[in-house]
Amino acid sequence: MNYRHAYHAGNFADVLKHSVLFALIEALQAKPTPFAVIDTHAGSGCYALDSTEAGKTGEYKNGIARLLFPDMHASGHPTGPLPPLLRRWLDSILRLPGNEHGLKLYPGSPLQAAQAMRDGDSAQLCELHPEEAKLLRELFHHDHRVHVHQRNGYEALKALLPPKEKRGLVLIDPPYEAQESEYRVIEQALKLALERWPTGIYAIWYPIKLRSQVQPFHRWLQRCGARRVLRAELLVHPDDSPLRLNGSGMVILNAPWKLDDVLREPLRAMTPLLSQDKPAHWRLDWLLEENAG
Repeated sequence: MNYRHAYHAGNFADVLKHSVLFALIEALQAKPTPFAVIDTHAGSGCYALDSTEAGKTGEYKNGIARLLFPDMHASGHPTGPLPPLLRRWLDSILRLPGNEHGLKLYPGSPLQAAQAMRDGDSAQLCELHPEEAKLLRELFHHDHRVHVHQRNGYEALKALLPPKEKRGLVLIDPPYEAQESEYRVIEQALKLALERWPTGIYAIWYPIKLRSQVQPFHRWLQRCGARRVLRAELLVHPDDSPLRLNGSGMVILNAPWKLDDVLREPLRAMTPLLSQDKPAHWRLDWLLEENAG
């Protein structure tokens, strides 16, 4: 309950998470039928980058600002044009009211999803923190497609799944205040969610500090019952220190067809722009592939 994303909005982990989210929503938009987005840890929805919180860390400067203003990158390496997916995603951020004259606001997952949704689509946003939930309601009070629930997002999945649209995405993005034990909570939530909605897409963001902390979760995913599981990771430091955020990852259960092909060039392009004291590294592979037989 102490975590506030305002300190971290737009950092390198958000770049990975939200570019993958954007790709997932574009995949859902490929069909005309409505879809649902369910966010278990929604936050307040939008963050001012000139706020006191963002100013204390300046994390967005080594994240979203690196992609929007590549000339700021300290390495000085020339960069070519960004892949079309990244360009579309960045343009959607710059179209946000308030960003007409430069990057002032960074949209969280709920707002990025809502910007991409069509009239018939819907979003169910869960946020337990009272102040964050209040801000979330204020942000979407005119949007009939968006429903805010001030409750535990894991527990809410029991009531929200399957969605009436029968197709869509669940985003699980907790603050990991419980550290390694958070993975066990996610595993239990996913087990029940897959029983209720086996065809849904589930995207889970996770931090990378020590690789050993993440490995049991990845092993569990290989037998979780999903049809396929795609892993995308970006590391800006070696994954050998528990004292800092070295990288982050996204695992996508029941990943859309050819999502790996969609994400490969964006990951390749963003990695050198996000590197810090040492070159950054990316990974894109299947933890679980659908049996072709």
